[in-house]
Amino acid sequence: MALAGRCSQSAGSLMSALRSMQACRSLTTQTLPDLPYDYSALEPVISAEIMKLHHGKHHNTYITTLNQSYEKYAEAEAKGDVAKMIELQQAIKFNGGGHVNHSIFWQNLTPPKDFEAPSGELKSAIENDFGSVEELSKKFNAKAATVQGSGWGWLGYSPELKHLVITTTANQDPLTTQGLVPLLGVDMWEHAYYLQYNNVKADYLKEIWKIVNWKDVASRYSKAQ
Repeated sequence: MALAGRCSQSAGSLMSALRSMQACRSLTTQTLPDLPYDYSALEPVISAEIMKLHHGKHHNTYITTLNQSYEKYAEAEAKGDVAKMIELQQAIKFNGGGHVNHSIFWQNLTPPKDFEAPSGELKSAIENDFGSVEELSKKFNAKAATVQGSGWGWLGYSPELKHLVITTTANQDPLTTQGLVPLLGVDMWEHAYYLQYNNVKADYLKEIWKIVNWKDVASRYSKAQ
């Protein structure tokens, strides 16, 4: 009986370890997404230098830290360490949000030579909710300029209200925390523009509209409805 008990205990420990390893493997799969264009492709709106730092350093750091936090969380879960699990949730939210937000941001942009104005259902929705694309950009820029410190400006879709919404989020909070579907996000962290626009956020916001990938925004809007 004693031997059986020890075997059962050993088997239980082994299964716990295997579950922990499996959880780590399944959670630490986040990787830096490739850009759909070269680092220099968004010039002159966003310089190649900024893109190299922003994508290759900043975004990559969010992913690295997120994966490390996942591993620590899986270990804490396997040990039943609830306090540690709670402690790690902020790191997962911040770095996970950074990964999610930047992954949207890169797809929301397009080289100036490929820029096309919004059309179809998206254009109609913009005109219905804001009057015109020009009015949308004015209202968006005014709202995004109010971000103090670090955060994001967003054009989102409200499934509840069935219309477009302009809003902001602090730090790396995903727009989904507000119950909205992200369509267009503009990074308002200084690392996104400071090397080129210094502290003049208004100039950065004015220029960003020249490289908005409206096809991507339209695709997200279609899926959100």
